[in-house]
Amino acid sequence: MKALRFAASLALVAAIIAVYRLLPVNHTTVALTLLLAILGISTWWGLAEATLASVLAVLGFNFYFLPPVGRFTIQDPQNLVAFLAFLVTAITASQLSARARRRTAEAEARRLESEQLYALVRSLALTGNPRRTIREFLNRVVQEFGCRGAAFFYRQTDEIFRTGPESDPVTDHDLRAAAELERSLDDAGGDRISSPVRLGVRSIGSLGLVAPLPSAQMVRAIADLAAITIEKARALEEASHAEAARQSELLKSALLDSLAHDIKTPLTSIKAAVTNLLGEPAAADRELLTIINEEADRLNQLAAEVVAMARIEAGKLHLDKREVPVEQIVQGALAEVEGLRKGRAIAIHAPADLPAAEADPELAQQVVKQFLENALKYTPEDTPITVSVEQKGGKIVIGVADRGPGIEEHERALIFDRFYRGREHRFATKGTGMGLAIAKGIVEAHGERIWVESERRQGSAFYFTLAAAAGGRQT
Repeated sequence: MKALRFAASLALVAAIIAVYRLLPVNHTTVALTLLLAILGISTWWGLAEATLASVLAVLGFNFYFLPPVGRFTIQDPQNLVAFLAFLVTAITASQLSARARRRTAEAEARRLESEQLYALVRSLALTGNPRRTIREFLNRVVQEFGCRGAAFFYRQTDEIFRTGPESDPVTDHDLRAAAELERSLDDAGGDRISSPVRLGVRSIGSLGLVAPLPSAQMVRAIADLAAITIEKARALEEASHAEAARQSELLKSALLDSLAHDIKTPLTSIKAAVTNLLGEPAAADRELLTIINEEADRLNQLAAEVVAMARIEAGKLHLDKREVPVEQIVQGALAEVEGLRKGRAIAIHAPADLPAAEADPELAQQVVKQFLENALKYTPEDTPITVSVEQKGGKIVIGVADRGPGIEEHERALIFDRFYRGREHRFATKGTGMGLAIAKGIVEAHGERIWVESERRQGSAFYFTLAAAAGGRQT
């Protein structure tokens, strides 16, 4: 095709020279006609064809029209000036015409790419799923810009998405490498490009395209659009998950509250009836009534735990904080576990000059009770249990330690989660897995911290803190 244009350019100049040789015209007419022909060639075909035509026109003009005719020499100095002016004018005009043609073509290409980018923006259907959005984006880029293939590396999930086998020239390595760069990564042949996709300074991933390629500026614009579109999809997904989680928590709290109410009402009647029957029962019935009484107590405790968990989940755990002696908290908890204790020794280590704690007495007592219940249920009867109280700075630290089997290291981070029970005891010992979660909720509602220290076959120690009252010593 290029060769045909060169041949046509030379033929046109040769034809003009041949025609004017047969006509009685002056040199100016010949020069102007040749200049017009060169301008036309530059406009239609380009600079290279126009430059070749200019050289041929100058040589022909000199040989056939400037004296001495038939020789490549110039006799008259005025003709020499005219010749040089024609040569400079012909080449300059061809270059200017070619430059204008090139700029027109570039402007048209930019206009077309802008229309394609606008069509791409309009065609994108934003979803709340980044992975689906990436696939849709790649398909639309291929459709709108005519690329053979497209690929995308999504850094957050370490996944690579492709439009098909046509995108294979952009390798996984190229995509991962481009995600670390500040500018596009071109191949030597120019048939593919890998561009980083960034939102500000944060890398989203990288985009790969296979020729035919848009301009470098348009590739950058497509990458920026990809970053914005994917980030919006991710934000929508997170907002959707957050709303679903919030609705789930509200529903869970409502169900727990309702369940607790439904359990607690009949339990109250059962407990009252059994208590009356145990007053003077027949000897044969006393054991059965005792079992019923104990199980009713257990169900009652379960209902109380459900109520407490529902209030914590709903953020409705209201504290009645006041100054309370730490001894009162500990002794109250010991009294509540007396039935489970069955005479088992529990040592108490507490200095006599401790200040009072700033806490809700009943809720703080419930935390100590939970620690004691766990120690009594999960450790052998012949092992010691110790309750310790000490002041550290402005905090009162209360702990319950045992010499049981201890807690596995990987379970220590889960022990305060709702409904979680240790692997060794979840089937052997009765429980709901809510006790420590409730204790954690109570302590955190006080603005304090709770933790566990444990070693395998050495035992466990559960601790929590309370604020020391500013008024001084406990009474």
